[in-house]
Amino acid sequence: MSGMEDLYRENILDHYKHPRNRGTLEHPDVSYEDANPLCGDKIRMDFNIRDGKIEAVRFSGSGCSISQAAASMLCETIEGKPLDEVKKLSRDDVLEMLGIELGPVRLKCGLLALKTLKAGVYGLPQWPGEEDEGEVEQARATDFSGTQPANGRREGHR
Repeated sequence: MSGMEDLYRENILDHYKHPRNRGTLEHPDVSYEDANPLCGDKIRMDFNIRDGKIEAVRFSGSGCSISQAAASMLCETIEGKPLDEVKKLSRDDVLEMLGIELGPVRLKCGLLALKTLKAGVYGLPQWPGEEDEGEVEQARATDFSGTQPANGRREGHR
């Protein structure tokens, strides 16, 4: 393992053990929650948006060190930023923040916070193109309303 990888791993553990922006907002403008049913990671993000900027952001949830550290890093990065800039964040940006290579299973863990963020700020009831057959079947089996995905929830909007 290289010296840089060690630094990134230490940073991930620091964000996991001492998360930034962890908690909830009392009256968020937007709140969105999503989960990875394959591994059990869950993330909820609350946003206050003022004058086209993310005024405040908090996350809560549970999961592995990668998912929780990514949420902490992402929240730290976006607070105070213009919404247009936040909407441009990509998976490469999150992977660069994490700084380590992730295999296919851990990739979903690392990108759950970005998926939750994007769905919240864009107002998406589900993430297009990312559901696999198992997740679609699970959503059909557990969501009887036909209006919200079983694993995602969006409240409030601006």
